[in-house]
Amino acid sequence: MPPKIDRNMLIGELVLNYPESVEILFKYGFHCIGCGLSAYETLEQGCLAHGFDEQTLEQMIKEIKDAAKEAEKKKKKSKP
Repeated sequence: MPPKIDRNMLIGELVLNYPESVEILFKYGFHCIGCGLSAYETLEQGCLAHGFDEQTLEQMIKEIKDAAKEAEKKKKKSKP
């Protein structure tokens, strides 16, 4: 079972477990995916370092969770 998506999740772990999150991160101008710190920095730390406010962080997390749920539904439908 993949880890829970929240502000304390490492960016690298988020991208590895939820590849659909990449598009959402890019939409917000959050291009830390290839950064060396992504393996050690949480989503919250990355957002703070880039000047995102609390509301933006929460909205981003919500969108990532929604995308992950949709991807899971598609995966279940495609299984025989």
